Amino acid sequence: MTDVVIADEQVQLVDSRNRPRGSTARRTMRRLACWHRATYVVVRSRSGQICVQQRTLQKETYPGGFDLAAGGVVGAGESSLPAARRELEEELGIRGCRLEGGHTFRFAEDGLYAFGSLYWVHHDGPLRLQASEVAAVRWLPLDEALALEMATPDTRVALTLAARENGW
Repeated sequence: MTDVVIADEQVQLVDSRNRPRGSTARRTMRRLACWHRATYVVVRSRSGQICVQQRTLQKETYPGGFDLAAGGVVGAGESSLPAARRELEEELGIRGCRLEGGHTFRFAEDGLYAFGSLYWVHHDGPLRLQASEVAAVRWLPLDEALALEMATPDTRVALTLAARENGW
């Protein structure tokens, strides 16, 4: 998908209480710092390591940073669970796994206003990286993943919540 297509992608807007309020192009949502919905899927190996994605330098936010969860914005008219499955397959090539969780959290920082739907999955199989979004992955213990200085703040919150929920 090209940057132009991504910028024009229609995303679900919500108000500060997570009630649907229409949709707009992703670029408009970013420019106006609108409330929207997003998904976060923490990928954890059976040995307890977290899949950390290094973002490409072309990403619109936090280029070159580290995502501690797969995910992205929820499209207009899309529900969170299908969006989470879509993002997980697009970014890491993981499909057919049962996603656990589904809890919602509120994130408001650095001009990002999102209601995140949090999921997690255990995965030890192969990955297929989305070249336009994921430069590389590494598997890290939970404490090392959370300590990464360039971790995106929203995925840091997502991983912290998933770890707390699961007693990791």
